[in-house]
Amino acid sequence: MQHRWLAAIALTMLAAPLAAAEDRPRARDLGIVPGVMEPGPLNAITDVAGVRVGQVTLLEGDRVRTGVTAILPHGGNLFQAKVPGAVFVGNAFGKLAGSTQVRELGTIETPIVLTNTLAVGPAVDGVVAWTLALPGNEEVRSVNALVGETNDGTLNDIRGGHVTREHVIEAIRAARTGPVNEGAVGAGAGTIAFGWKGGIGTASRRVPLGVDTWTVGVLVQSNFGGRLTIAGVPVWRHLTPREGRSASRAGVQRDAAGSADGSCMIVIATDAPLDARNLERLAARAIYAMARTGSTFSNGSGDYAIAFSTHPSLRVTGAAAPPRIVLPTDAVSPLFEAVMDATEEAIYNSLLKATDTTGNGRTVHAIPVEQVEGLLTTRR
Repeated sequence: MQHRWLAAIALTMLAAPLAAAEDRPRARDLGIVPGVMEPGPLNAITDVAGVRVGQVTLLEGDRVRTGVTAILPHGGNLFQAKVPGAVFVGNAFGKLAGSTQVRELGTIETPIVLTNTLAVGPAVDGVVAWTLALPGNEEVRSVNALVGETNDGTLNDIRGGHVTREHVIEAIRAARTGPVNEGAVGAGAGTIAFGWKGGIGTASRRVPLGVDTWTVGVLVQSNFGGRLTIAGVPVWRHLTPREGRSASRAGVQRDAAGSADGSCMIVIATDAPLDARNLERLAARAIYAMARTGSTFSNGSGDYAIAFSTHPSLRVTGAAAPPRIVLPTDAVSPLFEAVMDATEEAIYNSLLKATDTTGNGRTVHAIPVEQVEGLLTTRR
């Protein structure tokens, strides 16, 4: 009963921002098409078969603007069928719980959960509780929950402890294949990017390699600063958030609190058979792609990328291992290109699909679509 009540509350709170986001375009609607590869049918991380995304958005009163986004590599028991995974750190001013074990063992055994900085503890608690409750895990005594965060304290009452383990479990249980809501939803409800409202964004690419075609999907939680550049156009020179006009004269767009710091969490999924070493290299390229959008990678930015492969032959189970298929290193360059293009587009989508958000007595505006479109049209 409690979970049904939470789901009803989450749907009620989501209705207004989702309706507003529906009226806003994605990058491709404006002709912003990074790279030459085609996206998957949804242009989302869920174009990688089996990948699921669930979100809970908390919008309460005048101060709560936060939430949870959960990414599941497959719909089975992740602890009993671990996927190969890797982490790459661009700048470590942040918290990525569980990352050391992923680096050591090269596997991911739980959903990947994104939330706010001070909710990492409840998020770990929720992931562990959900995992222990799965049939087949009755004897499990150690769970490596993988939880990342960005700081949404400008718009959100981050000290209030509003994200609970129940919200995390609800987001995991709500995870589905199919379209992914973007903008000011889930873990992106209170984030800010380049002084504009940031949030959740996603994109994908299909990568032909010989007789095979692989998919790379990306999901971002954007909450970082720098000099916003879209499709090579220096938007920061011509379009500045009201809250950051004085800072813009110095060349760096800041958030509504006047800081150029922030963070970006990037989750990469692929069905290509990559081992942990090449997944780490794939994750690195996602961080590099942030530079295309104008990130200045400031001292206070926590920039992390998590990559995993869903290829069945690489799953770690208790059964006898099937023959492993691993893509040779010489073949991975097109995947690197794909993840950079998809990450760039996902960041644009996180900005374009976001909506004006007021919290803690501050209003952070969504980037004005018509002005962006005008800048891109005149400078192409």
